[in-house]
Amino acid sequence: MTRNTPVPWLPAPIARVGESVYRAELARRSRRFDAGCGVVTIDRPVISVGNLSVGGTGKTPMVSLIVRWLLDAGLRPVIAMRGYAARAGLSDEAAEYGARFGDDAPVVAQPDRLEGLLRLFAGEAGRGVNVVVLDDGFQHRRIARAFDLVLIDASRDPFLDRCLPAGWLREPVEALSRASAVVLTHTELTSRGNLDLLGKRVASRTGRGPIAEAEHAWKGLLDAGGVERPVTWLRGKRVAVVCAIGHPDAFTRAVERATGVPPAHELVLRDHDPYRPTIIDRIVTMASGCDAIVTTEKDWVKLARAPGNRWPCPVIRPTLELRLARGGEALRDRVLEAAATAPA
Repeated sequence: MTRNTPVPWLPAPIARVGESVYRAELARRSRRFDAGCGVVTIDRPVISVGNLSVGGTGKTPMVSLIVRWLLDAGLRPVIAMRGYAARAGLSDEAAEYGARFGDDAPVVAQPDRLEGLLRLFAGEAGRGVNVVVLDDGFQHRRIARAFDLVLIDASRDPFLDRCLPAGWLREPVEALSRASAVVLTHTELTSRGNLDLLGKRVASRTGRGPIAEAEHAWKGLLDAGGVERPVTWLRGKRVAVVCAIGHPDAFTRAVERATGVPPAHELVLRDHDPYRPTIIDRIVTMASGCDAIVTTEKDWVKLARAPGNRWPCPVIRPTLELRLARGGEALRDRVLEAAATAPA
């Protein structure tokens, strides 16, 4: 397992000083929340999905899986999220959830999630909503929760990392002590030995090992028109990879596994890039002569705004499946148990 790369935008001595200040403020804030200051309990059970680090750990597919479990159990969940990079009230992930669940699971996407939830509950759209799922909620401690799930990317061991701005952690690993359960994600990217070692490190902070292990897999492919294709369609093809996500390495490695050859071109942008016209022009030029442009569902939400006749080849996005290789039933039972918990 490789050590996470240092944060590139600050010299190391300055980053270490910044980390000390950051951790001191985190500790002060945590003491207040631990004492109940500023924590609000709403009249519906709350299930939080979050992580310790900056960047993607699989929160969106995990939230989607939990929402599907809740819907299958006859419940009506709402997804509450910060709405990062939102335009006209719609963030990248919110648009993805909307496309996936429609009216079955309304989405509240705004910085003040508590205010957004209370507003939803007061209106017609909130009628019948009986459980809240917080997307990226581990650090959002203002709302009390019945279940606090933390995801750890198994290919980026947080025990080898440091807090911002010296590393990529939003909270130190000691914060795992308040998690209800931990799930290791991206397990397909590392070895069994590394998973076992990481599990022991988690247990050293929580008193128990991870409840489940999840791998990210492609179920199939969708083109710009929504036509489904098998993953094997990409085999041997010359592709251009385009993404603006928190953990691009996992995606580009998945593309290479699907094609069997390295991508002809890669364009990796900052997380939540808006894909302005100049970037679209760059993608069109880059993909000339390729068999396909491969991007993510989250990126396609924005790329779809470009006229379809601009693309020099098919734009393909995988449909992602979070497969619980271990502990799936235990995790589902804990989620449904929390959803049935009456708020204090």
